Amino acid sequence: MVTTVTSYTDSRNRANPGEGYDGVVRISSGGYFGTGVLLYDGRAILTAAHLFASASSSSADIHFETASGQQKITSSRIEVMPDYDSVNANNDLALVWLTSAAPVGAERYSLYRDSDEIGQSLTMVGYGLVGSGDAGTLATYSGGALRLKANNQFDADAAMLKSWLGSSISWTPTVGTQLLADFDNGMTAQDALGRLINSPGTGLGQNEGLIAQGDSGGPAFIRGQVAGIATYNTSISQGSVHPDVDGVNNSSFGEIGAWQRISHYQQWIDQSLRAQYPNAPTQADQVQKTVTEGNSGTSYAYFLLQFTGMRSDTTQILSVDYATRDGTARAGEDYLAAKGTLALYPNENQAVIPVEIIGDTFSEPDESFYLDIVNPIGGSFGAGVLQLTAIRTIVNDDGNWD
Repeated sequence: MVTTVTSYTDSRNRANPGEGYDGVVRISSGGYFGTGVLLYDGRAILTAAHLFASASSSSADIHFETASGQQKITSSRIEVMPDYDSVNANNDLALVWLTSAAPVGAERYSLYRDSDEIGQSLTMVGYGLVGSGDAGTLATYSGGALRLKANNQFDADAAMLKSWLGSSISWTPTVGTQLLADFDNGMTAQDALGRLINSPGTGLGQNEGLIAQGDSGGPAFIRGQVAGIATYNTSISQGSVHPDVDGVNNSSFGEIGAWQRISHYQQWIDQSLRAQYPNAPTQADQVQKTVTEGNSGTSYAYFLLQFTGMRSDTTQILSVDYATRDGTARAGEDYLAAKGTLALYPNENQAVIPVEIIGDTFSEPDESFYLDIVNPIGGSFGAGVLQLTAIRTIVNDDGNWD
């Protein structure tokens, strides 16, 4: 992926196994190839809807690359976001569920939920065509798929392009739903968004990059959380302003990349995942406080958060932060550590938090871990209550332990 300032062979551009990006995957479907990212549930991949535009794209293969090796898992379900608009690249998101749990070594990523992305640095990761800013994508490359990374900065809301350029661009991004970054080389002449919509900035030096063909669906991370999903790149000229260094739409200096804004779409993502949790409890008496570990892969232990108090504003999101904590069970050995924000949306008063239990065949004692919930925003736990804590016990099913 990503055309970069320096060669794709430069180690700074590689997203090697074990470096924190093993949850970024390659997707193949109906003859198309793209990128996706494993979400916090360990079962669903977030990617771009346009990868499934072909009538033959009713299933997908998901290719993982972790420190333990490569693994392919097929899809069990694909859900394209309602109202996906291919003409204007609006709502260009899809979720792909796996037929089995993702590899334990693949990172699970939470969503970036704040709306302050513009002006922040991002890290983009993907499996698209390699290349450089000077020459664009490298047509002569014949090697295998590479997972590359680069940095950039979200410069603007894509709707600003339409506001400034009008009919000069043929598509109309919905306000607040797409984020833009341009590919800078340190020179004002190639500062596309600075010259086109007065959002100046000359880049991040040798760490700068841009999405290329095959990066569609790939994540842009802010502080390790998924803030954007790659959707398109474009070369734009206006009058005498021609920022693209070679005038060809090939991910070279002076071009612009666009990502779907995850903070805008978090409700659809969260609620779509919740609807697919297997055997999730819907009321307190269904909660299982013990879970059998299994022999391989992962299974779910569920925590059910129910809010019965007063909300500050019933039309706004109520959120809490959560994190697992070791007891006798150890994260990475007995369960996968989970940390993030749970959002309850308008007309929603409860939701489950899934934690993945790691299966094995070792005889060991029953072990327990905790989930702590803090920082309620939009409501409260009650007078004087700062934290809620629940415990789950992992039951050994591999024979006697003494």
